[in-house]
Amino acid sequence: MDIQQYIQREIQEHLETLQRLQREHAGVIERIAHKFVETFRRGGKILFCGNGGSAADAQHLAAELVIRLRGHFSRPSLPAIALTTDTSILTAGANDLGFEQVFARQIEALGNAGDLLVAISTSGNSPNVLQAIETAHQRGLFVVGFTGGSGGRMIHQVDIALVIPSETTARIQEGHILAGHIICQLTEEMLFSDDADASSS
Repeated sequence: MDIQQYIQREIQEHLETLQRLQREHAGVIERIAHKFVETFRRGGKILFCGNGGSAADAQHLAAELVIRLRGHFSRPSLPAIALTTDTSILTAGANDLGFEQVFARQIEALGNAGDLLVAISTSGNSPNVLQAIETAHQRGLFVVGFTGGSGGRMIHQVDIALVIPSETTARIQEGHILAGHIICQLTEEMLFSDDADASSS
């Protein structure tokens, strides 16, 4: 294997994926940011769920909202919860109810009408994420899906789907975290910057 050639190919694939994201999905990213802002302005919170690398993204983005994205940008905390972090809840849920229920059960306890769920699945077919989406809708939550490729079953169940244009899991996850950072920064700007009224118009 030519290692340098491999590195160049991976970076090129990453760049091409993000260029397609820029061309084809900037409007979707903007819609999601406005929905975040609307949720917070109405007193709601944002819940995140996903498996594996998507669980890490769920925790990452929840932290950006609760703490802040940019060190120089002072603002109040925003209510966000990653449903991937409590090992006692996750293991009890998996043991007692089945792994497909580990997120849905938490949404039953924590989700209210007016809240928003960000459901993350690179394939769009993760059973526990799909169950979370179903439960979220039953409880009156708005649902945003982060997925990739063809979008899987998720795209038919969520209210807004961000579909990263790649079949490669790593590229999809890279697109998710870039889009997530942009959404969090836009949310900060629209809620708390001096020209927030103009930004959200």
